Amino acid sequence: MRSRHFRGLLAGTAVLVAVHAVGTLGYHWIGRPQASWVDSFYMTFITVATIGYGEVVDLTHHPYGRLFTVAIAVVGIVNLSYLFSTFLAWLIESDLNASFRRRRMERQIAALSGHYIVCGVGRVGGNVATELLRTRRPFVAIERDPQALQAWLERHPDTPHLAADAADDDALRRAGVTRAAGVFAVTGDDSHNLMVALSVKLLNPRARVVARLHDVRNADKARRAGADEIVSPDFTGGMRIASAMVRPHVVNFMDQMLRTDEGLRLDEVRVPAGSPARTVGELAPRSREWILVATHEEGRWAFNPPDDHRVRPGATLVLMTTPGGRAEIERRVAQA
Repeated sequence: MRSRHFRGLLAGTAVLVAVHAVGTLGYHWIGRPQASWVDSFYMTFITVATIGYGEVVDLTHHPYGRLFTVAIAVVGIVNLSYLFSTFLAWLIESDLNASFRRRRMERQIAALSGHYIVCGVGRVGGNVATELLRTRRPFVAIERDPQALQAWLERHPDTPHLAADAADDDALRRAGVTRAAGVFAVTGDDSHNLMVALSVKLLNPRARVVARLHDVRNADKARRAGADEIVSPDFTGGMRIASAMVRPHVVNFMDQMLRTDEGLRLDEVRVPAGSPARTVGELAPRSREWILVATHEEGRWAFNPPDDHRVRPGATLVLMTTPGGRAEIERRVAQA
């Protein structure tokens, strides 16, 4: 895609050529029969370039010829100034600015920890990344398709990203996989997602991997490759269609929750393993910012636990909350 500065260079060059063509024709006519075509072109060139040599084409007895020279000089000098400034802007945009953005993004990625990596920002991966944005979770996008990446960056230009193959170990390292909390392998190719899952687990066995698969028959292979969770859009879409028929109000409630501008979600917060046991009233007292739905401890669920229910280390709190509410619960949980 050509930038506006490049298009400006093309337009400026076209005007410069037109000025020289008009000037050459004009001086050849004014200086006839003595002025040759070379003399006429040279006269135009030194006028536009402001070199200041003498009149190659004699204009002593041609006052309108001197007015013609003034017109050629004004248009030519203005055009040269425009070309020069546009050329500098194009250099900055294409080289210096791109280099600056790349270094700034590399520093931004290097500062991330506990973030997520989205491998593929196409139709499915783009929705994954949008959800991470809405819930204020840091992530890095890796996409090998230039068109898909450009389409995403046009909407979200500040996204940390890499134009690379997500199955490549070097790309994953540059995305901070050794510090990442999880990786989404959501490209449109099942085999490629398997390779991404395997590569991630070899580099960071602690990272959680969620893989997208079209063919559910590949689920066992994906788990052996390292995927912690398998999601099939075809299977999930079928379940969603059935739910829309048999439990429409529940589906409508979930849809409204996902569309709200406040980012209201069913979310989870894990209690650190080394923290002391505390009650629900201490960790998540009743508030308009969240509703504690359940706790998950040692494989057992406790739905709508009372305030005096003691939450053990390593448990998970399941809440309906906003991103701000989740951050407050995480702060409370992190307190020793």
